[in-house]
Amino acid sequence: MRFISKGICGATLAVMAGSAAAQSSVTLYGVADVFLQYLDNGGKHSYSERSGGNAGSMFGLKGSEDLGNSLKAVFNVEAGYNINNGGLFADTTALFYRQAWVGLTHDKYGSLTFGRQYQPTFWVVYPSDPFRGNEILSPLSAGVLAVDRNTLAAQYATGRTSNSILYKSPNLAGFQLYALYGFSATTTQPVPETSGNTLDLGLSYSAYGLYAGIAYQYQHPGTATIAGLPAALNLLGTEHFTSALGYRIGIVNLQFNYAYNRPHDAAPHSLAALLGAGKSSSLMEFGATIQATPADTIEVAAVERNVRGAHDNTPGVQVGYDHNISKRTAFYMRAGYLKNNGSATMSWPGVSVTEGGTKQVLAVLGMTHRF
Repeated sequence: MRFISKGICGATLAVMAGSAAAQSSVTLYGVADVFLQYLDNGGKHSYSERSGGNAGSMFGLKGSEDLGNSLKAVFNVEAGYNINNGGLFADTTALFYRQAWVGLTHDKYGSLTFGRQYQPTFWVVYPSDPFRGNEILSPLSAGVLAVDRNTLAAQYATGRTSNSILYKSPNLAGFQLYALYGFSATTTQPVPETSGNTLDLGLSYSAYGLYAGIAYQYQHPGTATIAGLPAALNLLGTEHFTSALGYRIGIVNLQFNYAYNRPHDAAPHSLAALLGAGKSSSLMEFGATIQATPADTIEVAAVERNVRGAHDNTPGVQVGYDHNISKRTAFYMRAGYLKNNGSATMSWPGVSVTEGGTKQVLAVLGMTHRF
């Protein structure tokens, strides 16, 4: 909201009368999401209240200014928080952890933006996950963020990149191209880490009920300081190959995605080599989103994470149900099962698994309000 004193109002109007005033707008938006959780973590039962199970709790500001000739200046800053305790989400040192970027967009030529942004790989895979890449309760996110000794030095596609430049093309007969380059960045949470430069390319197609996408990402080597290790761990340069499909038949949207993560070989005698922590892995998900009624949505997904060259794999299933009671408010339920085999220690994000070969069972009831 702007407050203009009477003393300068006349001068402002005179300037506006003598030149074309650009049209601009700023929007405040957000989500408040809370859920109650039951968890069986390897036979240990717990109950808790958490945040962001259907849509991440967050607030943001976005805006644009019309510069003329179909060109606009645009920006978006977005903060994640935990509704259950009021704390910042994921990284307490970063207010705008989710997004923080500014740039230009043109109706004909696309957009060019700078800052902390979603990766092309994320945009490609997002439509193919029944649980929309949720950072807390999506089984796909559970597989992406899984931590175990066999893949500790292999980097994962984080979904967002800081210090980045992103080009997004306009929609061309159903096709859309994404290209991102990110410079090295340092973070302190969840562990102190320095990432190398990142290249990410994506291409998607959507028309006639069909969705298809492919993406390639390469992360240059970095380092991470992890408790319990004798020295900083050398993170390996890692390639990510991702594909996604979707096809709508009536009220059912069938969905599939597959990702293969291939780290480069560790240098001899490096910590990554001594730990054997640089193995390749794959992650596959098949599911469906069913729009049972205008107010009711059912989600189903089956997922499997598999580490190459080790007895380390996790199959799982998850079902969900969303009921909208208004345009802004919904109730939801989730139930999931993961079975870790061998040395696998996968679970939903925010859940720590210390022993391989255990099962994970989860059930939640939650509420989402958008504003």
